[in-house]
Amino acid sequence: MDIHGYQQYKAQSISTMTSGELLMLLYDELIKRLTRAELALQKQDFDLFEASIQRSIDILQYLDDTLDPQYPISHDLHRLYDFFLYELGRVHIGRNAKVLAEVKPRLTELRDTFREAQKAGGV
Repeated sequence: MDIHGYQQYKAQSISTMTSGELLMLLYDELIKRLTRAELALQKQDFDLFEASIQRSIDILQYLDDTLDPQYPISHDLHRLYDFFLYELGRVHIGRNAKVLAEVKPRLTELRDTFREAQKAGGV
């Protein structure tokens, strides 16, 4: 398999996405990483758990960093992202499956809300 060709294709695909599509890609990756963290914790694969939670934190931090403060919704999203970052910090430090099980559905719901907004033409 030509890795260089795949990387070019991937970069081109990302560069042609709309902002809404990129947002969905990030949220889908976030949910995937949280699912991976859940499974890794169940299997006691702590290296995979740590990597998955850290990547989830990185994605949330990126989403927070890219908020545009000129829009009123950005303030509310910032508060939500802060909450989720705090909770994932608790998950990370304590390997807390209970908190992870509470946070993942909330983030999934937020992703689904953005998906509906994108379908309606709002994102």
